[in-house]
Amino acid sequence: MSELTLLLIRLAFLAVLWFFVIAAVGVIRTDLFGSRTAAAAPARKAPKPVKAPAKPKKGKGEPRQMVVTGGPLQGTTITLSETPITIGRANDATLVVSDDYASSRHARLFPQDGQWIVEDLGSTNGTYLDRSKVTRPTPVPLGVPIRIGKTVIELRK
Repeated sequence: MSELTLLLIRLAFLAVLWFFVIAAVGVIRTDLFGSRTAAAAPARKAPKPVKAPAKPKKGKGEPRQMVVTGGPLQGTTITLSETPITIGRANDATLVVSDDYASSRHARLFPQDGQWIVEDLGSTNGTYLDRSKVTRPTPVPLGVPIRIGKTVIELRK
């Protein structure tokens, strides 16, 4: 093998190694400090309103409480009001979960037009509504489980 070829292979390996290091630091930074704030993030279009499914799986009416039905915080209840609920490992979250699979600012629940919406906040492992991954703000019917790592949450009357 010529010296030039060997040098190019070494440089390519070094570039791939640096790419990996930079990507790892980016993931760690996001996990520690959360995603960028609205002031630092570039302007985005507001998400379109999401329509609720025609038939919720369990019960009808407006939810009054959020109940943790699975995971280390099982039995925890939060009374719902007009304020959004943030879920994650950060100390300033409304529901602080000590779960290795949860991000510091993992998801949020907020009221909109008489229904509660779940939104994933760019978490590493995702937020699941029933068995579907939440990729955009999605309405949460009564009794349908929201899974964040090992923690399972439901909205109830």
